[in-house]
Amino acid sequence: MADSPATPDRGSVIELLLSIGRESLDMDPEGVYFTPDGTESRAHVDALAVIRGRAEAFVHWVKDIDPLVRRPATEGLGLFPGDSARAVEVLRGLLPGSGTVERLLVVRTVATVALRDAAVHGAAAGWLDALAGDTGQVPEVRLAALVHRARCTPGELGDAVVPAVVGLLRQITPDEIGGGVDASCWAGAEPGVAEGSAPSPGVPPQIAAAFEDLERQGRVHAPTTSLLEAFHTLLDDRVPERTALLTEQLQGADPAMRYDAIRMARDLISQWRGDHTGLVVLLAGCFLSEDAYTCASVAEALGSLGPVSEPAREALASYIEATRASHGPHVWASPDRLVRRAHQEAVRALARLGDLRALPSVLTGLDEATDAWRAVQVAGHLSGAAGDLTPRLSKLLAEVDSADPSQSMSAGALVSALGQLAGPMDARALTSAVTATVCHKQWHMTVSALNALASLGPAAACALEVVRPLADAQDISVRAAATAALWELEGDAGRVVPRLVELVESHRHHEVADVLGRIGPAAAPALPRLRKMLTTDHAWTRVHAAAALWDIGGDADAPIVLETLLAAWAENDSTSNHVLACLSRMGPAARPVLPRIREELTLLRRSGRFRSVTNDEELQAACRSTTPGF
Repeated sequence: MADSPATPDRGSVIELLLSIGRESLDMDPEGVYFTPDGTESRAHVDALAVIRGRAEAFVHWVKDIDPLVRRPATEGLGLFPGDSARAVEVLRGLLPGSGTVERLLVVRTVATVALRDAAVHGAAAGWLDALAGDTGQVPEVRLAALVHRARCTPGELGDAVVPAVVGLLRQITPDEIGGGVDASCWAGAEPGVAEGSAPSPGVPPQIAAAFEDLERQGRVHAPTTSLLEAFHTLLDDRVPERTALLTEQLQGADPAMRYDAIRMARDLISQWRGDHTGLVVLLAGCFLSEDAYTCASVAEALGSLGPVSEPAREALASYIEATRASHGPHVWASPDRLVRRAHQEAVRALARLGDLRALPSVLTGLDEATDAWRAVQVAGHLSGAAGDLTPRLSKLLAEVDSADPSQSMSAGALVSALGQLAGPMDARALTSAVTATVCHKQWHMTVSALNALASLGPAAACALEVVRPLADAQDISVRAAATAALWELEGDAGRVVPRLVELVESHRHHEVADVLGRIGPAAAPALPRLRKMLTTDHAWTRVHAAAALWDIGGDADAPIVLETLLAAWAENDSTSNHVLACLSRMGPAARPVLPRIREELTLLRRSGRFRSVTNDEELQAACRSTTPGF
């Protein structure tokens, strides 16, 4: 099919062959795999044999007149060469006369051949060296040669490579890039998103938005982007050098390069610790009112960085004010999709910092039908405006159809926001939600509402008549959540401890153990079962049980608690936030783990639950605040 001129879209056929071959290369050639019906398969070996047997076809295709055929064929020539030396020779011959994008691909493919076959490594590396120093080449090609030469010998990456890359970046201008940039990105309409398109009926808006986000994540706007991403991967934990590189990328003359650098900067900050103030300030500098496409990406990146985005606070507030001034107070619901998304993302990022300057737009989002769910997700961060937010959230919660499981995401976000705000009207709204969800047996939604009620504490005592019967519910999740809520609402240990002891070995044991810990010494009847939980294989179970054991038993259990916490921390560093919270409560009794806490502060890569920025920043703060107490 790929050989025949009559085949439409021949490039896609070659891309399919390339995909099959690449997947087969990643599999163990000696391994045995099985099809879904259990049949033994070595199809990956057979596929590679077929493709390698036709390696000469790639030599033919790389000279095709159609660039959509040449590009995947070029990559294939690097992965499945019949003769590596000849492949390098053919590839080098393609460089003159090709466009910038194809020349970058040729350079990368030569490096790929060199990495796969030591016999051509020296010659290929020498060619890349010469190309990097050839001032007659455009800077993009020299940059590609420099980076891919470094790929060929990663252990020899010296201190001069990053300055050399930065120097070449400064020589790149938008005019040189030409057709490599998707110009439609700057034409006022998001590529791949049809104006006025709407999800199918019954699809939660959060799900539809998630698919749009996935589509955006795959976009590349500058031909140098994959090259620079490969260089960042090569630099790995050399954070200062990567920061210097990103500083140049974010200040470059080419808007497409700057746009793609936003994602790279977010990824660096998300994965590595350090003082990222300079990068955050540069991200904030990318806010340009006339470029909503880039502003949306910047705001989304800042919103994902939690407290690290603090240096961008004023830039976010200024952009929000500017868009409200130029597009009106209802810009949250602007018919222009780009403007609307940029404004909403900036509002959400500012709200996550607890800044009440986000409030007017959040209220607009809650009052109007357009993307109210986006406003709900951040409303809980604006605790200073509970009086304005609680009535609106309560109204939206009352409108949720509890009989419709597809609305559970919306209900969950609403009850979570109400729980965070702890406003004067929250208890009544949440109590009504519990009643409605129980009526329709939507137990997952019931548990969420009960947990939110529990977070209000005694202020939600008016809900006791609804909560008490649920402590005997057939659904164990509801029973556990209701029992926990009973303790938070009325604080009667004698009533709830026997129930919690029965529940502690259920599948809700984490939450039950936490409640027992909050009860403290009055929960002593649970100690035998908690000690038994310390022997399980699951690190999270052991951590929650150990923390509860300390909170209930105190010093007498300190040695086994410390041993358990340290072992779980070593096994699964996602437990670290919970571990540090317990160690902080233990005070001087936790002195033996001081070396591990100090070690944590020396690590470069982010840790904490889900390795999220917010959790890792909280972990580092907990480590710093805990050590002086020892």
